[in-house]
This record gives sequence, C-alpha cells and structure tokens, in this order.
Amino acid sequence: MFLGLDLGTGSLKALLLDEAGRVRGEASRAYPVHSPHPGWAESDPQDWWKAAGEAVREAVPDPAWVRAVGLSGQMHGVVLCREDGAPLRPAILWADGRSEAELEPYRRLSPEFRYRLANPPAVGMAGPSLLWLKAHEPEVYRSARWALQPKDWLRLRLTGEARSEPSDASGTLLYDLQADRWFTALLERLGLRQDWLAPLVPSASVAGHLTPGAAQHLGLRAGTPVAAGAADTAAALLGSGVAPGEVQLTVGSGAQIAVVLEEARIDPTLRTHLYRAACPGRWYAMAALQNAGIALEWVLSALGLNWTEAYREAQKAPPGCEGLTFLPYLTGERTPHLDPQARGAWGGLGLGHGRPHLVRAALEGLAFALREGLEALGEAVPATGPLCIAGGGTLEPFWRQMLSDVLGRPLGAASVPSASARGAALLGAVALGTDPGWSLEPPKPVAQPQPSPYAAAYARFRDLYRRLKGWG
Repeated sequence: MFLGLDLGTGSLKALLLDEAGRVRGEASRAYPVHSPHPGWAESDPQDWWKAAGEAVREAVPDPAWVRAVGLSGQMHGVVLCREDGAPLRPAILWADGRSEAELEPYRRLSPEFRYRLANPPAVGMAGPSLLWLKAHEPEVYRSARWALQPKDWLRLRLTGEARSEPSDASGTLLYDLQADRWFTALLERLGLRQDWLAPLVPSASVAGHLTPGAAQHLGLRAGTPVAAGAADTAAALLGSGVAPGEVQLTVGSGAQIAVVLEEARIDPTLRTHLYRAACPGRWYAMAALQNAGIALEWVLSALGLNWTEAYREAQKAPPGCEGLTFLPYLTGERTPHLDPQARGAWGGLGLGHGRPHLVRAALEGLAFALREGLEALGEAVPATGPLCIAGGGTLEPFWRQMLSDVLGRPLGAASVPSASARGAALLGAVALGTDPGWSLEPPKPVAQPQPSPYAAAYARFRDLYRRLKGWG
C-alpha cells in the first residue's frame, strides 16, 4: 500500500491506498495560521510535524502495509531551518503580504529574465519572502542552512535529506522555466544565497528513507522509501487524472484554475502562472486567486452564519443582488490584477438590501473573480468544454449552478476526493517502479449553464475594482 501526505494551509491529510487505488485509511489534523501583524500569514512547522504523526497513526492500521510514502504540499511558502530541519522562525506562507516592497527588484529585471521566470512577481512567493528576510531578519537569514518549501521541509524531517523537485521549485520565483533548473543568474542579480536551495530530483523519485526517529513518530517502519512528491496543485492534477488540455477548478482557501500542457506556453502578459507538472515533460498554466474560501469564511463570521445557513440565506436574494456588488480581495489579489493592495468591499448598498443580499453578493463576487481568472488564461484554455471542479468549496449544488452560469461552462465533479493526497500516494508508487494503473471514473456532470442573468452584475464587478483601485 502507498501513503500520501498532503500538507495544506490549515490541515494535514494522510491517505492510505491499496494497490487497486482503494482507500484503506485516512485522517487529517488541523493547525492554526498565525497573523502576528496585519497582512502576515505564518505557521509553526512543528505544528505540521505534530499533525503528521497524529494523522498517520490514525490512518494506518498496520505499519507493515506501507511500501512507500509520497508528499504534496501548499506552494510558495518558505521555511528557514538548520541542517537537521530545526526551524529558525515560523514559516512564511503563500497568503503572506509583507514583501510588497521586495517585488520592486523583480520589476526591474530585464525582459529576458522575467520571461525565463515565466511568472508574475507576487507577494507570498519564496523569492520576495527571502528578500524580506534578508533585509529585516539578517541574523536568521545568515544562520539558515536550508530555505525549503513546506513539503520539502517535511521530507527533510522524515528522511534527514534536503531535496526539492520541479513542481514546487517552479513556484518560488527562483526557477528558470526555460532551462528547467534553479535560476542561478537571478540569485546573483538579487543578491540571494545559492547554497541554501536544495538539490532538485524528479517528483516520482525516491528522495530518502524514513529515519528511525521519524518512523517512531509516525508509527511506521524505519527505512520506508519517501518519494520527492509534488506541489499540491500538481499532485491534485495527477491524482484526478487531468489530461493535457483539460481544465480543473479547485476552490479551497484560495482558488486555482489549471490546464495541463504538453509544452511550456508562457503567458506573454505574465498575468497568469506557468509551473512544472508532476509528470516529466508536462506543465500547467494556472490562474491563482488568493481570496476564495478565506474571504467567504470572513463574510460568514461577520454575519454570524454557518455554511448551511449562508446558502439558505443566499437563495432568498435574486441574481445580481439588486445592484449590490462584493469584491472579495481581502488579502490583495494575484490573477488577474497582481495587486497586493487590492481590498474587499460591498458596493451599491441600499436600505432595501439585507443579509441574503450580502451573502449572495459575496458568492457572486467570488464567481466573478473566477471568471476573470478563466478569461486571463486566454488561449491556454479550450474555448468550449466542461470544467472539472474539485476541493471542499465546490460541493453545494446551488453554488455549483451559480458557477456554471457565471463561467458559461458545464461543470463536472472530480470522482476523486483528496486529489492532492492521492497524487502524492501515486508518486510514492511510481518511485518504487510501480505504475498501479489506478482507474478513475470520469467527472460526474453536476451543472449545465443556464441563460445567464449575471451580465450586468459582472460588468459592475469589474467596474467597481477599477474605481476603487489605489483607494484606501
């Protein structure tokens, strides 16, 4: 059997699959995200380690069953640590906004360098975060042995070996997409250290073996092979069986619209992202939205609602919310605005609006933001055809229909729950030289677009952002 560990923003999931791809055990453990200053987002890696031990012990009935472990994890974050993995400070996460000033050196790069990065500069990515640490915490910067992405830090603790792999590395703004390696010339230009970036190995390779201490912590056998693994979106695309040309929409704390490519197609506007896939010779283009579940959770908390109540309330208001518009940009936004100063708002409030309008406007605002992301991907996305939806934020039928109507696409639900953890487990199997050939059911159709009543509301949404840009 094969064990997949998915290190998410707010929880770690352990998924045990047998040789036929059937789930034989699963568990998850949550941990907090801290914000010691406005706009910051940090986690204590020791919380991840504790969660891994508890989740694996619950998910795995017999340690002898586990032949290999694979990993997936949240992208863009950075952990500074010692040789043995001991963290020197909390991890800076993808949702962190402190490094806005550190984007300026990226903006001054030559067109050639920016094209080789193939991605727009954004706060929360490892490169700008490391520049911030160099400027503001120089002692920690100098004393660190490794600067690792979250799942690579977890693997170091599991195996004692520091490694990275292309799917995570390509999301750091320190990676040359054209040469398919760390961008050493860029590191020199930015004045960043090169010695703390871990060697790159293929995603589906054995990157180490469980140490006795790690095995005892997890309740597994020492020496169990650990695959390099992949970034969470790359692992999810693999775990869901998304083929080249197919599009997956994932809604969680953030949201991603990803299309798998057989060749590197760099967005000439650099509004969207291009990353390495978990499979050799494949990439994926992605629209990345920081504000999805994280914004809706804030709305529900502010209005004193749970999710069941929120969906019920939203259906009491008409489409378009009688002129009420919500911008979901509570933490700035990436695709398509690349605006870390973007902020959220309800616009057009009147005495006739009530709580149902506020809730529905929030859902519509996220749907409109997703439509902008889909449109920004341009020709990378097929002009017609369904979108495969995944993630915990896509389960409600009312919300699915709204998404289908706003996006103008049929929606199919992925048949695979826990796709990132499944992809991680699959990489563990392949690392052992085994291709289990797990069969997947095609996405189940769940929504067909109806004649959309949202055209005017979408136009208002786009206009409101333009009017409020730079305000505050």
